[in-house]
Amino acid sequence: MQKVIILGAGPAGLSAGYALAKQGYEVVLIEKEAQVGGISKTVEEKGYRFDLGGHRFFTKIEEVENLWNEVLQEEFLLRPRLSRIYYRGKFFDYPIKPFNALAGLGLFESLLIIGSYLKVKVKPVKPEDSFEDWVVNRFGRRLFEHFFKSYTEKVWGMPCTELKAEWAAQRIKGLSLVSAVVNALMKQFRENQIKTLIEEFNYPRLGPGQMYEAVAGAVEQSGGEVWVNTKVTGIERQDKRICSVGILNPNGSRTDIEADYVISSLPLRDLMNILEPVPEQHVLNAGNLLKYRDFLSVNLALGSDFLFPDNWIYVHSPEVKLGRIQNFKQWSPSMVPEAGCSSLGLEYFCNEGDELWTSPDDILIEQAVNEICRIGLIERDWVKWGFVIRVPKAYPVYDDHYQQAMPIVVDYINSLENFQTIGRNGLHRYNNMDHSILTGLLAARNIQGGNYDLWEINTEEEYHEEVKS
Repeated sequence: MQKVIILGAGPAGLSAGYALAKQGYEVVLIEKEAQVGGISKTVEEKGYRFDLGGHRFFTKIEEVENLWNEVLQEEFLLRPRLSRIYYRGKFFDYPIKPFNALAGLGLFESLLIIGSYLKVKVKPVKPEDSFEDWVVNRFGRRLFEHFFKSYTEKVWGMPCTELKAEWAAQRIKGLSLVSAVVNALMKQFRENQIKTLIEEFNYPRLGPGQMYEAVAGAVEQSGGEVWVNTKVTGIERQDKRICSVGILNPNGSRTDIEADYVISSLPLRDLMNILEPVPEQHVLNAGNLLKYRDFLSVNLALGSDFLFPDNWIYVHSPEVKLGRIQNFKQWSPSMVPEAGCSSLGLEYFCNEGDELWTSPDDILIEQAVNEICRIGLIERDWVKWGFVIRVPKAYPVYDDHYQQAMPIVVDYINSLENFQTIGRNGLHRYNNMDHSILTGLLAARNIQGGNYDLWEINTEEEYHEEVKS
């Protein structure tokens, strides 16, 4: 029996383990946290369950959808969706609907937006290097400044001119102001042909952690092992093969575990620094150029039955630091255990070690309550209690260093014969959850003789909010 060690028990790692354990491989999943699920886990506090960011389960990938339904069955719910943007004291539909946006901004501003769009069609930005360039060329500068600039800079902590166009092309590809308007005009004629993912999505009854806890259980039922609270301290290679993985024992000693194959969803920067022997200096330098964006969530329990209809709200207004609001009872009523109550996740994007990240929890809770009351969504006396969750390395950053580093890192990893990287951080790609799962499933197939290029997942596929039924 061949042994496969999988580093990281997030959606990608668990999916690889699930597929391989069912095929009779000896599988060991190693997770440094006490809980599986990675950034898709669900944190429980006083019976309330909090999602780390809000994770819709939707996909065009049949095998991913089959896995979800196979694992959770009747616990996998179909939920209605509503999400909006808060900007300049008003709420706008999201995804952006041109007529709704223009009506909210007023006639004069709408004319300026149309003029800005026509201007860029005559004279587009060239070369199209940055996120700003990409969006301006498709929506015009004025609409960019209203609905893209402030929120994007909150998320990434850098000017839109420094974020690479590749990120926009991956996340919002295929869109333009004209296509958005045409879609809006034509929607009434396509009701029978279009199944919209805008209006509903699947969600585990008790949050995404329920899904991944169930996948971990299925791995163990198939004979695999899932080790939590276990830190990887080294990955030993001989020539072009990984031969063992070193883990830290509770007493501080190290144990090396031999493997026939290793799959990793560890952040690439961390990975480069625990390989033994270390890679050549230019490879190590490239790995250390990779950056990440972190976030924290201020989670509140509230003594009010209904807060607002949205599942989540994007806060574009630059006058508050709050970036996104999750309304968990609208995701699933079972996330809230007490009658007459609700819960929120108030998300702030930051860098590990900065002022926001290191602020005491009570200060962060006070700031979050002040900001959401300022927006007008809750009353202060509704707040029962709160706590803070910090999530490191949530988003791989696409900057100039990324473009410089990735070809070197990819070439090095591809040179290893029995080693693959998967998932958002393992590929340093801002994948949706289903694409991360697909990388795990295809990595498992590669071990069984497949020849899939995991670096290409979610680079060429069409992936929009609508799909033909």
